[in-house]
Amino acid sequence: MDMTGARWHKSTRSGANGGWCVEVADNLPSVVLVRDTKDRDGGTLQFNPTVWQTFVDFAKRH
Repeated sequence: MDMTGARWHKSTRSGANGGWCVEVADNLPSVVLVRDTKDRDGGTLQFNPTVWQTFVDFAKRH
């Protein structure tokens, strides 16, 4: 997948203490990308935007 143009961001709830974080790029059409901030070259997960939003909504409720 061509990730050129992906704008990565992490949660505002993430601290600067080097804890466990993921970055998300949700600006590309038809895909949401997720990667580990400690290993950005270690691989990227790809999600359908609807599936990703369902996960985010679930996480917010729990």
